[in-house]
Amino acid sequence: MIRSVAGVSDLPTALIGCAAGFAADRTDAGIPIVRTLRERQGPRFLIYETLGERTLALSQIERRRDPARGYNPSLARFVEPILGDCLAGGIKIVGNFGAANPRAAGELLAGMAKRLGFPSARIAVVEGDDLSAALSPDEFAARETGGALLGARPPIIAANVYLGAAPIAEALDRGADIVVTGRVGDPSLALGPLLHTFGWAPDDWRRLACGTLAGHLLECGSQVTGGYFADPGIKDVPGMDTLGYPIAEIDADGGIVITKPEGTGGRVDRRTVTEQLLYEIHDPAAYLTPDVVLGITEVELAEIGPDRVRVTGARGTPRPETLKATVCIDSGLLAEAEISYAGPNAAARARLAIETVRKRMARRAPTLRTRADAIGLMSIHGDTDGTALDASTQTAMDVRVRFAAEAMEREPLELLNLEVEALYCAGPAGGGGVRARITPRLASASCLIERELVHPTVSFVGAER
Repeated sequence: MIRSVAGVSDLPTALIGCAAGFAADRTDAGIPIVRTLRERQGPRFLIYETLGERTLALSQIERRRDPARGYNPSLARFVEPILGDCLAGGIKIVGNFGAANPRAAGELLAGMAKRLGFPSARIAVVEGDDLSAALSPDEFAARETGGALLGARPPIIAANVYLGAAPIAEALDRGADIVVTGRVGDPSLALGPLLHTFGWAPDDWRRLACGTLAGHLLECGSQVTGGYFADPGIKDVPGMDTLGYPIAEIDADGGIVITKPEGTGGRVDRRTVTEQLLYEIHDPAAYLTPDVVLGITEVELAEIGPDRVRVTGARGTPRPETLKATVCIDSGLLAEAEISYAGPNAAARARLAIETVRKRMARRAPTLRTRADAIGLMSIHGDTDGTALDASTQTAMDVRVRFAAEAMEREPLELLNLEVEALYCAGPAGGGGVRARITPRLASASCLIERELVHPTVSFVGAER
């Protein structure tokens, strides 16, 4: 570990690969990254970003059902194929796949490492993001921003604050081979390893901004290497079935090069990096993170070789005085039911199915607000009352009708699903492929939490050595 940035030209370049950009990402993406990292020297890290706000809330519900669960259910599928190579090759793993139960995830990984012949692997767990019991409903309501969802003091399912990079760096400083977190800032997954590697000062805002920018470019996985970018004939991306996930090369002064494993599909160029650079940036001059306020208005991109883009010009100012927390509450249940119509006159039969269910539900459950979409005709434009669909003259030979409704009680939702299933015989001709389900629905609010109320901890699964 380096504790000075003097003589930065003599310090090794850190390599950070990202093998996941969301909870259900491809589970084999880490294999070519690890193969590449094992061929390189210096500090090497593999990060997994798998945690969205709704994902975390659902994980909290799962942990309440079973205290041994609540981590990402794909954790073993993500990590097991690469764990042995990482531990043998000195590649550190950092992931927020701990979700609502980082300790259980750490124990799972410890058992996995032992089975693979690494009983002494050091698994660190970062906790302290769960504030569910730390503040009262009144205190959360007083800190809500941009709305008043918490004003009625509803029961809180989950309240998680975005931790920063410092506890990740601490875990690595203490010799962790794997760092498991719950809710942290997405870019902090990369900044933590850089703080550990280069010893950047906590107020070195420019370098912290560079590390945060590297994390931002990595955090969505293959989005920066062509995934989600591809648009045939307009933005062509080769090898989508073998898409390479990104690797960032970061030097001690904060210089960044984005690339991907050789021999994989996808592409890294100015356009792919630009799209990810701007992704979810609310203010290009002041992107708020737990670690620093990042400014990207002076960022420059340069293609320096095939699938290699240099990124410079990040600017940083002091971090916010508060931390963002996402508070999730019970929003009842969501019913979804679907049926398909195909062939001649399919669009008209789909419209008749919608009309039939609407009229029956208006009589049988008049207070239930039901939405109907005709996928292939009208399905993505917020047409809850059906005005746009009714006015459309578009036709199609293959239409999937989707009904949806939400309620706090299950009974009217079950009624909707049964009405859709009844269309098999009591609806227009040729309906088929009914699927129906009822799932919990969550609502979320954002709160700003004083830093002194947040106390992250780092501990190890099993005894430290």
